[in-house]
Amino acid sequence: MKLSYQGIQDKQGYAAAQVALPQYDWAKMAEKTAEKPVWVHFGAGNIFRGFIAGLQQRLLNAGLAESGIVAAETFDYDIIDKIYVPHDSMTLMVSLKADGSTQKEVIASIAKGIKANCADEAQWQQLTDVFTAPSLQMASFTITEKGYALRNMKGELMPVVVSDMENGPKQAHHAMAVVAAMLYARYQAGAMPIAMVSMDNCSHNGEKLRASVMEIVAAWVKNGLVPADFEAYVNDEARVSFPWSMIDKITPRPAEIIEKQLMDAGFEDMQPVITSRNTYIAPFVNAEVPQYLVVEDRFPNGRPALDKAGVYLCDRKTVNDTERMKVTTCLNPLHTALAVYGCLLGYTSIAAEMKDAELVKLVKTIGYKEGLPVVTDPGIISPKAFIDEVVEQRLPNPFIPDTPQRIATDTSQKVGIRFGETIKSYMASDTLNPADLTAIPLALAGWIRYLIGVDDNGAPMNVSSDPMLSTLQAALAGVTLGQPDSVDGKLEGILGNASIFGVSLYTAGLADKVTTDVKELLAGPGAVRATLKKHLADRKSTRLNSSHQLISYAVFCLKK
Repeated sequence: MKLSYQGIQDKQGYAAAQVALPQYDWAKMAEKTAEKPVWVHFGAGNIFRGFIAGLQQRLLNAGLAESGIVAAETFDYDIIDKIYVPHDSMTLMVSLKADGSTQKEVIASIAKGIKANCADEAQWQQLTDVFTAPSLQMASFTITEKGYALRNMKGELMPVVVSDMENGPKQAHHAMAVVAAMLYARYQAGAMPIAMVSMDNCSHNGEKLRASVMEIVAAWVKNGLVPADFEAYVNDEARVSFPWSMIDKITPRPAEIIEKQLMDAGFEDMQPVITSRNTYIAPFVNAEVPQYLVVEDRFPNGRPALDKAGVYLCDRKTVNDTERMKVTTCLNPLHTALAVYGCLLGYTSIAAEMKDAELVKLVKTIGYKEGLPVVTDPGIISPKAFIDEVVEQRLPNPFIPDTPQRIATDTSQKVGIRFGETIKSYMASDTLNPADLTAIPLALAGWIRYLIGVDDNGAPMNVSSDPMLSTLQAALAGVTLGQPDSVDGKLEGILGNASIFGVSLYTAGLADKVTTDVKELLAGPGAVRATLKKHLADRKSTRLNSSHQLISYAVFCLKK
């Protein structure tokens, strides 16, 4: 069996493989989308294909929509050529249940994939045609947190952004410049209203999207490349809105076991590909079953019936409270802590980490003890119930092939939101003191220890990609396992960098605590485990482990 429009005509074969098919005709849907596009999405990766496109599928299946989604890719054009085109933009969605069973469905709600590439005239025109259609109601985004960044860690505009600001809409390369260029095309076509909906997993995502787009637009106005009225158009949220949202669904990289199951069931060409941009992607998406999407209901040109597809539509405050609950407390910080310590301790599975007593205690302390006191209950989802589901069902699910190595990617872009927001809340509180935090500083220290690239056994360890990796590792050059004092004079520039943590850890009163934790983690082989036990176990376990640490360090010194 093949995953394509022609392939899904084999209804008997798909039924035998227990794969649900779309209850509408893909070709007719694609035709309707070309005539009157309603929804364009930037970011053609797994969270879009496995979650967001599935929302529109529900509406199409129920007869609540006629058109689908146009996917625009701003970063990795190979995804369009190697995944979208060969499969008529369809995805084989495999939901992974905690009991080991799977639920499979062909998601066919994507009408086409487009390369948002100004150097490809035909593709650029196709995207422009979508944006100039009066029927277009929304553009959504899953381009990751770094997709909105215009500056490097020094606060300087990146060269590509400088070039885009100087060259204008016709030569837009950075994702935010591409978006600004498309809005300019819509402005020129009649300044029609539209909602620009970030669905990325970061705090105040709509605000970040708006700020970056507005900075590009303001530069174009200043450089005389676009009229001032265009800036007024984008700045008018009655015409161009930037709703906030909260999204949650774990969509790990394609798993070999799922690929094998699909091939055994008779599917062809299910192999993942690695693109020239190092994206690991397959015709299928494997993901957990739980999913949440909360969106601020501000759509000046109308919207799809998202509420009928399971989306929570509400006001900005509720979105903010829900997003803050999840991103800064109930899931994302737990994930990052598991990622860095999992790598250091040699784990290759998040689920396996959730059998580790110290790591479970670490994430529970971060979530329940240190996070919940600064979370406002959003009213639509209980924060405690959310953490309960995360630590009891979602993270321990052994059939979710998620790895700490994947989650550790781009950590420098995440810690400011995942931990910095809680730290700032403690600083702003009349009753809470950031100096009382223990697990969050330990998580931050673990990240710094992770950057050394040596695991807890003293062996070299791969460090996941990160836009600041070379800069951070250069700052830590000379830091050596077994020599805790080798960090002296090397952490100030990192711990005091508010662009990383959202606040200077010196201002927060946490720098000394993190420094002390880093030194403990560097004491020698076994120090990571020993430090976790010291801070998280009971007194008896702590005393016992302190002896183990001393023995490990003594053996290490003798070997040296």
